[in-house]
Amino acid sequence: MTTPFSAAPSYKQAVSALIVIHTPDLQVLLLERTDFNEAWQSVTGSREADELLEQTARREVFEETGLDTRLYKLRDWQQSHDFEIFEIWRHRYAPGTSHNTEHVFSLEVPSTLDITLAPGEHRRFKWVSWSQAAEMVFSPSNADAIRSLPERCAH
Repeated sequence: MTTPFSAAPSYKQAVSALIVIHTPDLQVLLLERTDFNEAWQSVTGSREADELLEQTARREVFEETGLDTRLYKLRDWQQSHDFEIFEIWRHRYAPGTSHNTEHVFSLEVPSTLDITLAPGEHRRFKWVSWSQAAEMVFSPSNADAIRSLPERCAH
């Protein structure tokens, strides 16, 4: 039976968190997307409802890696930037939305941990040096965040 009422589409918010997960010696966790072959990235995801950005970061880390951020040092870099949303993902956002505001965090873990990938979102993970990670990621903002890790972690 059809109904005259249909649910409104659920669009992603154009506000997200990028979380660079790293060890004290700056090995960086990278995840390969399932929908974009050889596209490596740090943990990232959109804010849901009215959650605080730190809550977004914590939720995304858990969803994409299985890691409990309460066990490690999560840092809010108090840094954000706008970027143009890749055309292949624009359908996930409200019509006319072309840019996203990304807020940067880092999570320091004691060593290269095994993680649990989110089914359907990532196909594999690897730990690599920060300099190699900066070269591997497809997103310029992700590469910039990784390149600034040595300075950020020196404090």
